[in-house]
Amino acid sequence: MKNLKLTLALIMSVIVFKPIEIYPQSEGKVDFVEFTLDNGLHVILHEDHSTPIVAVNICYHVGSKNERENKTGFAHLFEHLMFDGSMNVKRGEFDKYITQAGGYDNAYTTEDKTNYYEVLPSNYLELALWLESDRMLGFSIQEISLKTQREVVKEERRWRYENRPYGSAWIKISEKSYKKHPYRWPVIGYQEHLDNASMDDVREFYETFYVPNNAVLVIAGDIDIERTKELVQRYFGEIKRGPDQIPRPSPFDEPLDGEVREVVEDVNAPLPAVFMSYRIPEEGNPDSYALTLLSNILSVGESSRLYQRLVYKDKIANEVETFADVREHPGLFLIYAISNPGFGSDTLEKVIDEEIEKIKNHGVDEKELEKAKNKIESAFVSARQTVQGKADLLAHYYTFFKDAGLINTEIAKYRKVTVEDIKRVAQKYLTSNNRVILHYLPKTN
Repeated sequence: MKNLKLTLALIMSVIVFKPIEIYPQSEGKVDFVEFTLDNGLHVILHEDHSTPIVAVNICYHVGSKNERENKTGFAHLFEHLMFDGSMNVKRGEFDKYITQAGGYDNAYTTEDKTNYYEVLPSNYLELALWLESDRMLGFSIQEISLKTQREVVKEERRWRYENRPYGSAWIKISEKSYKKHPYRWPVIGYQEHLDNASMDDVREFYETFYVPNNAVLVIAGDIDIERTKELVQRYFGEIKRGPDQIPRPSPFDEPLDGEVREVVEDVNAPLPAVFMSYRIPEEGNPDSYALTLLSNILSVGESSRLYQRLVYKDKIANEVETFADVREHPGLFLIYAISNPGFGSDTLEKVIDEEIEKIKNHGVDEKELEKAKNKIESAFVSARQTVQGKADLLAHYYTFFKDAGLINTEIAKYRKVTVEDIKRVAQKYLTSNNRVILHYLPKTN
């Protein structure tokens, strides 16, 4: 359900392209009301009459980190299964209902959450609420759906990771960057676990995580607040509450205690490449904002430090990216570069290290930091240009922080970051004893 291309952010399954609405929405403060049903479902409503559309977004607080280590891939598998029939909707009909109403729907899975959404004309709001409530109403997955979607996911895994250049890099990075934490396995899971998935396994997962008290429902767009409250109560109010103690893994993991290295021969790789990861703190940690800005300074845009050095000046790489992958639990600062013909991955590593050392020793200037802040602020504005974008952010901030109001205040935390903060986090986290390095080399048959 995701259309990905070969870049860092897109190989990582945490990033998803979402369809864009035709008409942009307002950019000012996002006002909303929120309440919780008796069954534990938290509801957030945002009223915006600028266009006659509405977004219905439901976020379940379950991702790959909630799986058992011998049953990986279930969160992502469910993303597929939930479109393949429910209590009162036959297999293959969910998408038809939405498209025939002139809307679209999609979903995505990360390590920490699974998110479903529909965007459609506002006079069809009740249709979307019926469809989503029917998926939550009770377990109705059929054996044929499990068999079909299991094969779909296995094919997706082959296409995205096994048969594409450098496709295994981020799986290997995760496996080596974590020792005990469930972030060590990929969102898409391992094929043998998908093969062994039974209907009993699927039912248990559904009845544990796909429950009202583990979800946030956001409705944003051309709505009447009081009327929408009534509709939410009508469609979701009678759904049975799930277990009070939903299992959550510990955020703790053992430290790396030293650099981890591996050389990988890849038959699909046309050129040498280097992939690096550094452990960083969780989303919301004060240092996470400086690390995101540091990533921006290093690789976002043609004026960024790594692009200027590796691609423009030295011409040793055709592509270089960094990404501060902040998550609910401590995440990773990721770097990768693909060489130009005639240069090896060792050269890439050496030059990347030199540029990082410059920041650790000399910092960055105010102009660089201000440019990075402007790009982050622009991204925040862009994310709020559509009702679905606002719905997604409201769901995200409530799911992980129980504070949907962060949609209006989070940008201020980036504005407060100083050049001294950038230098400090580079010194603290981008160290050799806190990283994993993979060198990918072309392998001939």
